[in-house]
Amino acid sequence: MDVRQRGSKPNPRGSIEPFLDKKQKRPGQDHYLLKFVYSKQKLHWYWVPAFITFWLLLYSLVSIRAYHTLPRPLTLKDELKHSDKFIAERAQQNLVKLTSFGPRVVGSDANEKKTIEFLFNAVSEVKSQMDKSVWDIEVDTQIASGSYIHWEMVNMYQSIQNFVVKLSPKNTNSTSYLLLNSHSDSVPGGVGAGDDGAMVVIMLEAMRVIAKSNKPTRHPIVFLFNGAEENPLQASHAFITQHKWAKNCKALINLDSAGSGGREILFQSGPGHPWLMKYYKQAAPHPFASTVAEEMFQRHVIPSDTDFRIFRDHGPVPGLDMAHQYNGYVYHTKYDVVDIIPNGTYQSTGDNVLSLAKAIANAPELDDTSKHAEGHTVYYDYMGSFLVFYSETEGIIINVLVSLAALICIGISYATMSKVTGYPLLKIINKSITLFGIQILSTLLAIFLTFAVAIFMDWVRLPMSWFTHSWLILGLYFCPMIFGLGILPASYLEKSKYERLPLSFKVQLLLHSHCIYLAVLTIILTSIGIRSAFVLMICILFYTFSLIINLATQLHNKPLLWIIPVALCQIFPFVFLAYLSHGFFVAIIPMTGRFGAAVNPDLIVCAFTVLVATLTTGFLVPLLNMFRKTKTTLWSFLAWTVIFIIIAATPLGFPYRAETNVQRFNILNTQRTFYNFDNTIRKQDSGYYILPQDRRTYSVDKYISRAEKSRSLNHDCETEVFCGLPLYNHRWHAAR
Repeated sequence: MDVRQRGSKPNPRGSIEPFLDKKQKRPGQDHYLLKFVYSKQKLHWYWVPAFITFWLLLYSLVSIRAYHTLPRPLTLKDELKHSDKFIAERAQQNLVKLTSFGPRVVGSDANEKKTIEFLFNAVSEVKSQMDKSVWDIEVDTQIASGSYIHWEMVNMYQSIQNFVVKLSPKNTNSTSYLLLNSHSDSVPGGVGAGDDGAMVVIMLEAMRVIAKSNKPTRHPIVFLFNGAEENPLQASHAFITQHKWAKNCKALINLDSAGSGGREILFQSGPGHPWLMKYYKQAAPHPFASTVAEEMFQRHVIPSDTDFRIFRDHGPVPGLDMAHQYNGYVYHTKYDVVDIIPNGTYQSTGDNVLSLAKAIANAPELDDTSKHAEGHTVYYDYMGSFLVFYSETEGIIINVLVSLAALICIGISYATMSKVTGYPLLKIINKSITLFGIQILSTLLAIFLTFAVAIFMDWVRLPMSWFTHSWLILGLYFCPMIFGLGILPASYLEKSKYERLPLSFKVQLLLHSHCIYLAVLTIILTSIGIRSAFVLMICILFYTFSLIINLATQLHNKPLLWIIPVALCQIFPFVFLAYLSHGFFVAIIPMTGRFGAAVNPDLIVCAFTVLVATLTTGFLVPLLNMFRKTKTTLWSFLAWTVIFIIIAATPLGFPYRAETNVQRFNILNTQRTFYNFDNTIRKQDSGYYILPQDRRTYSVDKYISRAEKSRSLNHDCETEVFCGLPLYNHRWHAAR
C-alpha cells in the first residue's frame, strides 16, 4: 500500500520530498535542491582543527591552570602589613628544621626526642607572641599503649607519643573543643616533608596567628601532633580513646598528605554533619573539595587511609579530612623533601586552615553537634573560585527535576521538528529511538576499542607508558574513545542523508539521545545513593539550557545557527569536568605505581577515560557531523592512536625517571626458620623477598644478581601459615 503525506510524493531514492509548483520547476531541479540543502547543512572541513583546538585550549589554559593556581606566599617582611595573616615563609623555615632530623620513624630518636623538642620550642615561640590577656595555652605529651582492629588486622602499639596543645580563650566555660590533627612521624625511607611535615608546620603557624589575635574564639582549639600515623594510625587511636581532652573534642580538621604540596583537597566530610560544609564554604578562601573524591576514597579506589577514620569510628568525632595530593610520585620515598614543595602550598593550605579553625571554633553548633546531624551532603568547588554544596535530599530533588526538565524540552523539540518539516511526530520519535540505539552501540564500541588498547599495551609489555608523560593518555585512550563515539552515527547519517528530515534535526536528535541516556543514568545513580551523580546532572542542565535557548529563539529550526547555543553552553561544564578529571589524573597516576602487580593500571586509566570522554565530549562529538568529511576526521583520531602506541614504545614511553618518577619495590632480607610441633627445626632458608608495587614486575630483574634463580612462593602458600613470610603489614599479606 502506498501511503503518502499530503502535499508530498515519493522520489526515486525512496525519501519524501514536498511538491514544488510545476511552474517553478526546472529540469533536474530536484537533484539541484537536494545537493544545495545538503551542502548548506555542513561547515567546511577545514574548520574542524579550529573546533578541536578551541576545546583543547580551554582544557590547557583554563582547567589545568585553575587546578594548579596557588596564591602568592607571604614572607616575613609582609608580616608588618599583614599581622593577622598566615605567613608562608615561617612555615617553610620550620619545615626545614623538622626535616633536618632525617626520617622520623616511630621509636627513633628523631621522632621521639628531636621532633618533640622542635614542637616544644615552636610552641614556646607561640607563647612569647601570644596575647596573654586573651588566651591560655596548655601543653601535654601523651605516652600510650593499646590495640584496636584496623580493617581486618589487630593493630597493637606500646609507648607511642603524642604532642598536644590546647589554646583556650581566657575564662571560657566551654567544654566543646575543635581538634586539629596532623602526624609528625615519617616512613623509614624518607624525611616526610610532604607527608606530613608540611601540615605540621602549617598547624604551628595557624596556632601562632590565632594566639596573637585579640579576638578570642567561642571554643578552645586542640592541636594534636600525633607521633605514630605510619604504623598505621596508632597515635590518633591513643589520643581519642585515652587522652584527657579527647571526650571534649566535638569536631575535627584532619590534615594529611598523599603527595608533596599543591592545593589540599577536602575529600571527606561529616559524616552526617552538613553544618561543617557550611563553614567550609563561608571560611575557606581557596576552596578545593569534591564529593566524587569522597565516594572514591570510601570505596577504597584510592589505596590509602587517614586518621580521620579513627576519629570517626572511635570518637565518634565528625570533621573535615583534607590532604595534599600533588606529585604523589615522591610519596613515601626519599625524594619527599622540602625543596620540591611549591611555596604557594603553605599559603593556600595555611589560609584555609586558619580561616576554618576560626570559623568552626566560633560555631554555635559545636555546643552540641548531635543536634545538627542531618545527613550527607553533595559538594564541589568550581575551578577553585567558589564552593557549591547542598544536602543529599536536595541533591536528589535537583537531579530528578533537571532530568525531567530535559526530557520535557526534548519532547517539545520533537513536536517542533514535526511541525516545521511536516514529518509525523511518531516518525520523529521512531527516528530518535533509532539514533538512541546507535548512540548506545557507539558507546559500547568506544568502550571496547579503548579497553582493547589497554589490554594490548599490557600484552606487549608496555603498561604505564603514561606514568611520566601523562599526555600520552590523550592519544592512547581518548582518541579511540572519540572515534568509537562518532563513527557509527556518522556512517548512519551519511547513508540517510537523502531523507527529508534535515541533517541539523538528525544531529539534534543524536544530541537528544545522549541527553536521554545521561538522564536515565542520573536517575538510576541517584536512586541507589550515588551522590556523585551531580556530575551527570551538570551535563544535562547546560544542554537543557542550550535547548531552551534554541527553542525560544527559533534557532532550533536553522540549519547551522542552532550550533552556537549548544557550543557556548558546553563551555561551562566542559572546563569544570576537565578541571575535575585533571585533578583525578594528577592524583591517581602516581598511585598506580603502588597498586600492585595483580592490577593492570591501564585498565583503571582506561575506565576513567571512558567516563571523562563520555561526559566532556558526549555533546561535542555529534557536532562533528556538521562539518564536511566527518568520517575522515574520525578516522584521523584512530590514526593518532596508532601514532601514540608507537611513541609509547620509544624511550618517551618508559614510565620511570630518576628522582621524580621512580618505581617501587618492597625488598626484605629474609631469614626463615620452620619448626615442627615438637619445636624441632624442620627447615631453614634465607633470601630476598621481593614484592612489586606496580605492574612492571620484570623491571627489577636486571638489578638483582642471580634473578634467574628466583622462585614463586605459591608452594609455600599452600603448605605454610601466611606463606611462611614474616610480614607485619596487612596489605602485604593481601598482596602476596
